[in-house]
Amino acid sequence: MALALTGTAATAAHAEPSKTEINKKIQKASDDLEDVVESFNGMKIDLNKTKADQVALTKSLGPAKEQLKVATAQMGDLAATAYKQGDVGTMNVVLEGPSNLLDRMTVLEQMTRDRQRKINNYVSTTQNYDERQAALKTVQAKQTAQLNELAKRKKKIENDLKKLYDMRSAAFGSPTSSGSKYSGPIPKIAGSAGKAVTFAYNAIGVMYKFGADGPDGYDCSGLTSAAWRAAGKSLPHKASAQIGATTPISKGDLQAGDLVFFRNGGHVGLYVGGGMMIDASRAGEPVKKRSLNVMSPTGYGRVK
Repeated sequence: MALALTGTAATAAHAEPSKTEINKKIQKASDDLEDVVESFNGMKIDLNKTKADQVALTKSLGPAKEQLKVATAQMGDLAATAYKQGDVGTMNVVLEGPSNLLDRMTVLEQMTRDRQRKINNYVSTTQNYDERQAALKTVQAKQTAQLNELAKRKKKIENDLKKLYDMRSAAFGSPTSSGSKYSGPIPKIAGSAGKAVTFAYNAIGVMYKFGADGPDGYDCSGLTSAAWRAAGKSLPHKASAQIGATTPISKGDLQAGDLVFFRNGGHVGLYVGGGMMIDASRAGEPVKKRSLNVMSPTGYGRVK
């Protein structure tokens, strides 16, 4: 009897994990990977802003340089005049200027103000040019750091994707390169929401692709941003950023075209009505239509 129990225990200890257990592991790995992907998307948003800052600063350097040339020339004229005349020019105004002493003092004051204005202009223009040059160098250094960090994160994602694909292949066979396109009826919805929903239905079957917003692949926020871009609206390519870019609503107010958020902005899908959404769910799987109840929603947003 004791031998039989021992044998049973040994068999249980070496039992292969069930498909349910494997699915849970894959889901956990997918969620962790999606968090990294969304962080990667956030880095791309930051990098694009840095690039825009660099372009703006580079453009501003031209006019600033021209202003500096004018101010430098004015200072050169002042210096040349001072060298040639010393205090003679000023004394001539006092002695040989207008006959009225008050008028002579007024002219002298105007000369002094004009000189000081040119000096102040030179100082501020020089400072402005130097500050813009320094800012450009800072932005360029920031861009280099962001590009390096982006490359590191991309490499990590690619390594994690390989592990995930290997895990899925070992459990269920090699993943397909594409899913089935949607061939059923698409609900007719008025306005821009209808355009976003139609786009999402037409994207069904396209495979998940990290950092992508179509047309040959999508990640979760890439799909929702692409759908609403087709409707003429701009959304950031990052799920958590889309929370801030939409108007919060309750579950009871959901309408087709609204966004549904999961894991506090770790994932997002497009609501299409009837308790269903279309989303780019995870690596190795296509965009599909599925129930909101596959996960627990943590928020809902309406595109402004």
